[in-house]
Amino acid sequence: MRRILTIAGSDSGGGAGIQADLKTIAALGGYGMSAITAVTAQNTLGVTAVHEVPASVVAAQIDAVLGDIGADWVKTGMLASAATVLTVAECLRRHGVRRLVVDPVMLAESGHRLLDPDGCEALARELLPLAYIVTPNLAEAAALTTQPVGTVDEMERAASAIAEMGPRAVLVKGGHLEGDAVDVLWDGCRYHRLSAPRAKSRTTHGTGCTFSSALATLLASHVSADTEPTGAELVRVARLAKQLVHGAIEAGVAVGAGRGPVNPLAWSQGERSVLDELTSAMAELRTCALGWLVPEVRSNIGYALPYAATGRDVAAFPGRITDIGGTMHCVAPPEFGASRHVASVVLAVMHYFPEMRAAMNVRCEPRIIAACRRAGLELASFCRDDEPADVHDREGSSLDWGVRQALANRQEPPDAIFDLGGQGKEPIVRILGRTPSEVVAKVRRIAEVVEP
Repeated sequence: MRRILTIAGSDSGGGAGIQADLKTIAALGGYGMSAITAVTAQNTLGVTAVHEVPASVVAAQIDAVLGDIGADWVKTGMLASAATVLTVAECLRRHGVRRLVVDPVMLAESGHRLLDPDGCEALARELLPLAYIVTPNLAEAAALTTQPVGTVDEMERAASAIAEMGPRAVLVKGGHLEGDAVDVLWDGCRYHRLSAPRAKSRTTHGTGCTFSSALATLLASHVSADTEPTGAELVRVARLAKQLVHGAIEAGVAVGAGRGPVNPLAWSQGERSVLDELTSAMAELRTCALGWLVPEVRSNIGYALPYAATGRDVAAFPGRITDIGGTMHCVAPPEFGASRHVASVVLAVMHYFPEMRAAMNVRCEPRIIAACRRAGLELASFCRDDEPADVHDREGSSLDWGVRQALANRQEPPDAIFDLGGQGKEPIVRILGRTPSEVVAKVRRIAEVVEP
């Protein structure tokens, strides 16, 4: 279990700050620890009072955690004053912390100032050089750079200017832009524009805290502790964190008279949903005479949690799916970690397209490939003859290699990936989708147009 320390303020309404951080860390399977910098009186309408925790007590909290338990990643949120910023920076330097996410909290959503001007200057001078990544919103990026930041081009310029202050990466959040929610990520080498449809909900309190906590926890779980995140890994983790926030907004809690809080726990509640959706998909498959699509190695359908990092995060059917009398059947309910093969496919696909969380393998024949095309499905493929010897000799690596070969240069996800087999390997079509029901719908479309 990855250890995440959050250094931030307390929100009495439970929607932001330490409370949002710990909920998010727990939802992603991390172990959350905290150092509280300030106690705020706030609710969905705004902040009514702030009491700063003495800097010496903040330092004592950090020392207590890092001196005994340690942390895989640290994130900072509300720091309240220059004195606290300087103390936090000194503590992090003393403990050698470099895996640091800085959320430069300066203003509450209601407009209440949460960091004084001297604190902003201290943050830029002392804390940003220690950070791996900084996550300002538009107003915070403007304050740090003293430049207007209201367009995507201006976000890119701001990201470059903030990067010159010392962090290795910068992500400027565009949640307050008009239209789609576009974030700009500078990974140290190039810009990435991360776009998503705007969530249709007023429950947005705590989005910044939730995002930065998700980023820290996902970096801890997806990147080896012995290596620096690559640009591709950082982009993937940022997309996942953005996806979590979108879902947390959509599943937000409608409490209070103002803007309700987001609900990061929607992800942890997703395990039951994943299993239920697989069970429903299997029930639909049983009603169709599709047993002829089951290959000799049998079928399976897998569905991953949104933040899947290992095969344990992908659920499938133990014992696979078999053909009995022309109908598909399974021998047991779905379980997490039940299929190494389907998990390899799903995880490799999610590396490029995190939204594509489901897959099912079916028989591969010329008539089935033709049916896929007649059904309007977009196909990708790989050739096992091209598989490097070191991949072939490494148990469990072939599918990951093959799927990555098929997807490496694609801008949009295909509906299916097939290969024509090889020595000791049966030809297989793998149907992809966002959900198991979407996968089943594609399988049925194939069956409807296949020629005898």
